Amino acid sequence: MTDERNADDEGNVGDVGPGFMEAADHSVRQGIQGYLMGFALAALLTVASFYVLHTTLIWGPGIVVMLGVLAVAQIGVHLVFFMHLTTAPDNTNNVLALAFGILIVVLIIGGSIWIMNRLDERLMPIEQTTGQTMQMP
Repeated sequence: MTDERNADDEGNVGDVGPGFMEAADHSVRQGIQGYLMGFALAALLTVASFYVLHTTLIWGPGIVVMLGVLAVAQIGVHLVFFMHLTTAPDNTNNVLALAFGILIVVLIIGGSIWIMNRLDERLMPIEQTTGQTMQMP
């Protein structure tokens, strides 16, 4: 039984939580290299988003789509390189907490937008409530 567990552990050497690099035979130098690689990718994606915004090579409506793709890629880089979100079994709780947080944020923002849209439709115009039109300065 012990041999089977060790064989499984060797197959998932890269799936380690933050602070457990010594257990996976990672040195401090390898950890710093991981952070530097993440920083380089994040900086590259940031520069790419500014380039997409200021170039004439991309069709106008495609800019928004490309910025969305770059934003999702940026989120992925941050989750993997800085928050150390991996596919390890001990990270299941972290992934579930992240998914729950995203769900709550989407519900709050989406619900607020929906409520404001419905209120805007149901508001009575100002002319009907006061009997006169308001002059804007």
